[in-house]
Amino acid sequence: MTAASQLASVLDHIDKDFDNSLERLFTLLRIKSISADSAFDADCKKAADHLAADIATIGFEANVLPTEGHPAIIGKSDVAKSNGAHVLFYGHYDVQPVDPLNLWNRPPFDPVVTKHADGRDIIVARGAEDDKGQLMTFVEACRAWKSVTGSLPIDVTILIEGEEEIGSKHFGPFLEKHKNDLKADFALVCDTSMWDQNTPAITTALRGLVYEEVIVKAANRDLHSGIFGGGAQNPIRVLTRILGGIHDDNGRVTIPGFYDGVKDLPADIRAQWEKLNLTPDAFLKPIGLSIPAGETDRLLIEQVSSRPTADINGIVGGYTGEGSKTVIPAQASAKISFRLVEGQDPAKIRKAFRDYVTARVPADCKVEFLDHAGAPAIALDWGMKPLAAAKRALTDEWGRDALLIGSGASIPIVADFKRTLGLDTVLIGFGLDDDNIHSPNEKYDLKSFHKGIRSWARILAAFADAPR
Repeated sequence: MTAASQLASVLDHIDKDFDNSLERLFTLLRIKSISADSAFDADCKKAADHLAADIATIGFEANVLPTEGHPAIIGKSDVAKSNGAHVLFYGHYDVQPVDPLNLWNRPPFDPVVTKHADGRDIIVARGAEDDKGQLMTFVEACRAWKSVTGSLPIDVTILIEGEEEIGSKHFGPFLEKHKNDLKADFALVCDTSMWDQNTPAITTALRGLVYEEVIVKAANRDLHSGIFGGGAQNPIRVLTRILGGIHDDNGRVTIPGFYDGVKDLPADIRAQWEKLNLTPDAFLKPIGLSIPAGETDRLLIEQVSSRPTADINGIVGGYTGEGSKTVIPAQASAKISFRLVEGQDPAKIRKAFRDYVTARVPADCKVEFLDHAGAPAIALDWGMKPLAAAKRALTDEWGRDALLIGSGASIPIVADFKRTLGLDTVLIGFGLDDDNIHSPNEKYDLKSFHKGIRSWARILAAFADAPR
């Protein structure tokens, strides 16, 4: 029998078993797997053990494996489909801290289904969307296939980590060590979003990241502004003048070489995006803004999805306490992030930024730079066969054409998959912009969880029946 002929029975089972799927998710959500706080190290191990045991019940050979930090899980399906695809599915069990706790409407690790202000049924808990709910959509789809047919339609390796929320800092070496166990045709990641509540999307591009910290130093101590003002360099003035020049009046970044290698969207894709009509009223008004701040000759959707950016994320200098203290500070610092697109080299962008700043620092000031995160941008081949198969499956489930969209975010693990494992990644998620991930009252629409499971069941069938 073909996977397509079995699909209706699998979908019917998902609907009938949904209450059990929800309770399995709730069991995972109750585990306080906060990776950033060592007080929860035991909870992270508990989450890894729980997930390994859970996927073992559906026929995966599952092992909890150590890293230099929190453990990871590798699970392999038990039946080889020699003529079918082999996919590597990735998710993470760790979650963000819950602070500030007083802003939560209920305990963050006590999951509940409740009503959104607009009447939607939602799951509320830390990790409900990012990434436990998303991860479990795939696990539950596999469970349904196994329950109905006795096997999965394709070979599946599940890879789950516990440090995504702290930068996956030990995951690169883990991938290298276990790359022979992680061989596949391509990877799947469920950690992204839909276009809206009813329109599915596949993320075909992720922006890369360069994160820099710059420190400008002048005098050997803080100075009295009445005595030295006007005669001594002020590092805050120096730094803000330099940073203020990074953008021109049209929103373009002025750092020499910044746009080297940056390509325009294909004309047909840009036309599709233009039809989506992402307006300032729809995108910016909910956050109290109205005027796009990016390149003035670009669509708003391009500004936030497919164009490179430079943002000052924090700036510190001088006296910031209560009351007044009239000083010229000895130093000032800032943190700056650059979101990169395909064609930009993170190392070249880092050097270009440092050269730009260094050339503008006065002779009697010194500048220091601190390295932080860096990752290249990722872009899929628009003609990739798994992409077309997944798009058809999502369209069938949701009744609307699945969109191919770029994401302004960065998911460094996707670059690691390409660099270490040689795998392209198909990114499919069911999150929404109002899910409050990383914030109090994180939620996941009940519809997203239910139809997410059904979507993955369809996608597995589509991969099984698609030409390789």
